[in-house]
Amino acid sequence: MLDGRQAIGVLSGDSVQVYDAGEGATGALPMGGTPQPTEQRVPLEGLAWLTPCMPGKIIGLWNNFRAAAAKNEWAEPAEPLYFLKATSSALAHGRPIPVPTAYDGRVAYEGELAVVIGQRAKAVSREAAASHIFGYTCANDVTAMELIGRDPSFPQWARAKGMEGFGAFGPVIETDFDPASAALRTLVGGRERQNYPLADMFFSPAELVHRLSQDMVLEPGDVILCGTSLGVLPMKPGTTVEVVIEGIGSLANVYGG
Repeated sequence: MLDGRQAIGVLSGDSVQVYDAGEGATGALPMGGTPQPTEQRVPLEGLAWLTPCMPGKIIGLWNNFRAAAAKNEWAEPAEPLYFLKATSSALAHGRPIPVPTAYDGRVAYEGELAVVIGQRAKAVSREAAASHIFGYTCANDVTAMELIGRDPSFPQWARAKGMEGFGAFGPVIETDFDPASAALRTLVGGRERQNYPLADMFFSPAELVHRLSQDMVLEPGDVILCGTSLGVLPMKPGTTVEVVIEGIGSLANVYGG
């Protein structure tokens, strides 16, 4: 937020160069035209973070990391296993994750890499998939752990993953990033709980764009959460969770803060 209005810009050090989003822009991604830099540069301190895009869909992956599959004795998936999170679950960097009011069980963090779609993808080829990625950001795929299997007749993925604030992502979208050479760390109350290489995925970001675009049209601003690996644990209210990816940044939110 800048002077009480939504704005987009490019972060450089401790300042932001403000961009003119152009007509039809939504969040950080233009639906028409290309954002243009202005001469305005403002200090980062004092700005209020918003989510770096406004997704029409948030797609989450399950069982997409080899280490987690091996430890849990899960079979290697033949195709991406995914669910949809409510867009109302989206939460910006620095904003508190609300404690659910209709659920009193355990709530877990899941540090993840998120892919942001840059151009419309419908049944794209493997060769063209990477060109449809705008960039990458950090995500916390928060989960009401005991809801998924509470009713044995119907796994409740949408409810367990879609509560208010359960889709934290940000703080920025990095457009120059190579997931194959990076690692993700999750710090809970300052203690490292996750540290895993992003190259350990069964399905890479480009492969996910290729495969998912066969099932549904991916639109600019849509977010794909690439899944998580070992180290997922419940959170206690008042705990700060940081998802750190070198080359992108750090997403920090307080659970119940």
